[in-house]
Amino acid sequence: MKYFLAFIAVATFIGCDYADKTPPGTPVIPKEAFDSTKFTTIEWIDSTKDYGKITEGQKLDVSFRFKNTGDKPLIIRTVRPGCGCTAAEPPKAPIAPGEEGLIKASFNSQGREGHNSKDIYIEANTKGTQNHKVHFDVEVEKGK
Repeated sequence: MKYFLAFIAVATFIGCDYADKTPPGTPVIPKEAFDSTKFTTIEWIDSTKDYGKITEGQKLDVSFRFKNTGDKPLIIRTVRPGCGCTAAEPPKAPIAPGEEGLIKASFNSQGREGHNSKDIYIEANTKGTQNHKVHFDVEVEKGK
């Protein structure tokens, strides 16, 4: 019983230690991203796309361009696909005023035969709303 209690105590101590650490590869979001006095404006150069037809099993690279139309750095806090068949990533650095940026994503068409209509949700330090949505459509044809 003594060993069991000692094990629990050690496991709790180690578990708490690891729980406080940020996982490797997690992007560090600057404090400015949450300070409304540092918010900026965004213009979506393309927020909807139609990729036509692809063959089932093909991976489709998707991208959406935007421009920082404000006077403060644009910080993309999160990029979240609407489903598990799409993976997306935010830009790695803030976008300077007047500069363009890119949201990149990849769609896995395996098992997705037919019309696919996908959304990607973006959160940024923008005036008005911090929540944005981009959209793409693709028709997946059965593989041979």
